[in-house]
Amino acid sequence: MTKTKSHDGDVEFIQALAELLRANDLTELEVRREYGEDNSLDVRVARTQQVVQHVAAPAAPAATPAPAAQAASAPAAAAAPAGDDPASHPGAVTSPMVGTVYMQAEPGAPSFISTGQQVKEGETLLIIEAMKTMNQIPAPKSGTVTRILVEDGAPVEFGAPLVIIE
Repeated sequence: MTKTKSHDGDVEFIQALAELLRANDLTELEVRREYGEDNSLDVRVARTQQVVQHVAAPAAPAATPAPAAQAASAPAAAAAPAGDDPASHPGAVTSPMVGTVYMQAEPGAPSFISTGQQVKEGETLLIIEAMKTMNQIPAPKSGTVTRILVEDGAPVEFGAPLVIIE
């Protein structure tokens, strides 16, 4: 019986993949490292990116800039008024699953929605790919798309806010 050898370089390999992900502004990287027959390492490194679109309020007072350290750790806080958590917004449409967001039916096609667009209940807002299955995410109510909180091709978690409809 052959013992499986410990691969001491695996941690360094994974750290190098994470650095590659960050340095090239990638959202996901998946690699299989073969060591021999029936001995391999499958690694998936992913990060989420939060996209915040600025919505101008007609009578909003000018906000003071946030300190750099605070802005780096909380990008949404610098772009939105204090206490404006998109997930707690009454018009927030949240992700029903973990997957990858697609804003159009196929590459090169127009996006399903855009900021300021009127949508009807049941209309497709975007697609989330999960386990090689494309899942259309419908509008839960009619209204105006005021914010799109994800970008095309970005990974999303269950419960993550996707869009705000008012």
